[in-house]
Amino acid sequence: MTTQKQKDNSRKIIVRVCIGTGGLAAGGKEVIAAFKKAINDACVDVDVDFTCHYQKVGCRGFCARDVLVDVVDGDESITYQGMEPEMARRIVEDHLIGGKPVRKWLIDDSYYAFYEKQQKILLVDCGTIDPEDIDAYMKVGGYGGIQKVLKEMTPEDLIAEMKASGLRGRGGAGFPTWLKWDLCKKSASDKKYMVCNADEGDPGAFMDRSLIEGNPHSIIEGMMIAGYAIGASEGYVYIRAEYPAAVDRLKLAIEQAHQKGFLGENIFGSNFSFTVKIKLGAGAFVCGEETALIASIEGERGMPRAKPPFPAQSGLWGKPTVINNVETLSNIPYIIRNGAQWFSSYGTEKSKGTKVFALTGKVKNTGLIEVPMGIRLGEIIYDIGGGIIEDKKLKAVQTGGPSGGCIPANLLDTPVDYESLAKVGSIVGSGGMVVLDEDDCMVNVAKFFLEFTQAESCGKCVPCRVGTKRLLEIMERITSGRGKESDIPLLERLSNDIKSASLCGLGQTAPNPILSTLKYFREEYEAHLEGRCPAKVCKELLTYTVLEEFCKGCGACLRACSVGAVSGEKKKPHVIDESLCVKCGACFDVCKFNAVARD
Repeated sequence: MTTQKQKDNSRKIIVRVCIGTGGLAAGGKEVIAAFKKAINDACVDVDVDFTCHYQKVGCRGFCARDVLVDVVDGDESITYQGMEPEMARRIVEDHLIGGKPVRKWLIDDSYYAFYEKQQKILLVDCGTIDPEDIDAYMKVGGYGGIQKVLKEMTPEDLIAEMKASGLRGRGGAGFPTWLKWDLCKKSASDKKYMVCNADEGDPGAFMDRSLIEGNPHSIIEGMMIAGYAIGASEGYVYIRAEYPAAVDRLKLAIEQAHQKGFLGENIFGSNFSFTVKIKLGAGAFVCGEETALIASIEGERGMPRAKPPFPAQSGLWGKPTVINNVETLSNIPYIIRNGAQWFSSYGTEKSKGTKVFALTGKVKNTGLIEVPMGIRLGEIIYDIGGGIIEDKKLKAVQTGGPSGGCIPANLLDTPVDYESLAKVGSIVGSGGMVVLDEDDCMVNVAKFFLEFTQAESCGKCVPCRVGTKRLLEIMERITSGRGKESDIPLLERLSNDIKSASLCGLGQTAPNPILSTLKYFREEYEAHLEGRCPAKVCKELLTYTVLEEFCKGCGACLRACSVGAVSGEKKKPHVIDESLCVKCGACFDVCKFNAVARD
């Protein structure tokens, strides 16, 4: 029988398995099941010498190496990368029981380089605590911020603390958080609302979703603190229904908080009462705009309205409402616990703290990163991201989502903060960061993002509804080889008109990809007008031919061609009939002898 003394002296091992979206996609659930079985089979749970448990954790950030698994033994933590279920049994036997890590599956130096220049504030607990366990959040100080606020601070103190921290909204606009709270607090009303904007719909963005999946209680605590500051007793989280893992964990977190008495009436014995409800969105990009989001919660079609009045004055059901995004709210508990001075010690003079980015595209180390504001763009791409895949040449970095801009490679020294990115024609936005290499066509990239924003336009105002449609028609004309010299000045004039005349942020920023690529990659537009795509991406501008001197007559291109455009006898050079060719590139892709030219 195991005595209490033996239990206290026993060796306790925790196996942490990533179940963020990236981890789940790579097989996180199957890895957990494999560890559970291997641990049970080895009977280590009932061993008198040590116990071992598996634990679910949120996104670790380094999605390119999922499934990531930590083996935590006392103060020592060893990480495995690229875990698959069949590897679990050997790790249990060799490492957990035998004490010898399986070295060939361990992380390498590039893993440490990925984290070296990051500064974790929001993500510090993601990947280490179980997002489905409120006690795990409390063990790292969770809900300590709201307790401190209710015991020691007035709403005025709290707003002053936010002002001193310099926190600005992370949803894209960078509006001072304290100012929005102060405006709402001063708006007289019998009812006020606190809303969390979790409507993250940017292509390539997964910051907010990962935060909710990895640490949902930090968002709830942030909403409680904000609600106390403005005088709200009711909160809503507006989140996309297509984020099932995030929705499920948020629901569970709200339920657990109610069971603990952290949500409800007279929280922690105070006069403050607060509840949180979830409103599922149907996936309209425009509902990320505050007034469209409010309309959607009210059961109306998600369309923006003119401002003022601002939501802080007249928002949900006509009552003063503060809307903060997930990342903004998640910052708040850490600011309260550690102080405004601590938070403002990170970042630049006007852009304080850190920012979470979803680093994607042609970079080696894709994933979720958190960096201090002011870090250089090149440091993110090369020091954290590891450089470009296959060591190709960097062409540009697209920041700020579909409404952002493309920054060329020669501006890599640009600091990543609100003011600096605006100076070079882009925005911080919600935090999408897409890396583009020499094989990307910048005209086609701009068209891609415009296709997205044009499809997501709600259609309420003419400049956005009609203007983006006309822009897209011009871009389609240029990329198909039917462009005219007058198209470039027309693009510029129309883009600027749409920016200045649109009702909401969607239309006001939709032309950004076009304007930034015209500014930095104008020669690519001009080449398209001459019938060339320098990156060889735009299909209708390409011509495929067989190079007779390299062709072996293997027939691979002939078999790959679905329209019969390739002909030729075995072991003799083949030919491509341009009149039949649909420019799909299948012949180019299958040729092993580089005998198909693409111009």
